[in-house]
Amino acid sequence: MSGKILVFTGEGKGKTSAAIGTAIRAIGHGKKVIMIQFLKKGEYGEIKFKNENFEIHQFGREEFVIHPKKIDYELAAEAIKFAKEALQKKPFLLILDEINVALNMGLIDLKDVMSLLEKRGETHVILTGRNASREIIEIADLVTEMKKVKHYYDAGIKAIEGLEY
Repeated sequence: MSGKILVFTGEGKGKTSAAIGTAIRAIGHGKKVIMIQFLKKGEYGEIKFKNENFEIHQFGREEFVIHPKKIDYELAAEAIKFAKEALQKKPFLLILDEINVALNMGLIDLKDVMSLLEKRGETHVILTGRNASREIIEIADLVTEMKKVKHYYDAGIKAIEGLEY
């Protein structure tokens, strides 16, 4: 059996949270999970979570990326390379957090991501982030789109530790 490809995309909150929820479920069954975060670096709650079956690696700057710099391209390339190496460990689940955003910004090439997914073997792969490409959606086994109906950000309330990060 080939591993499943799951995509969590859309404008609403909850894409990374859904991936982490799936990771916790897998870890609860004693399965190995590797999470690679594109475009992120910081003390998010998931970074502080420690479990022998959970690895997390960040490839980003602490600043929110709107206009990519050379370093963003370099970090994204490192993340793809690391993901290929991570697959060699044959984890039960590989999470590529915010990879859809990295693709959409042109930081990485779709053919590299497709090649990575083709080599997944029995590893299940989750791709998160807004604006998932049509090609990724087509090959996915599961696609969930988060839709924002209402968010307290719109009322000027800042991100809340433990909910957003």
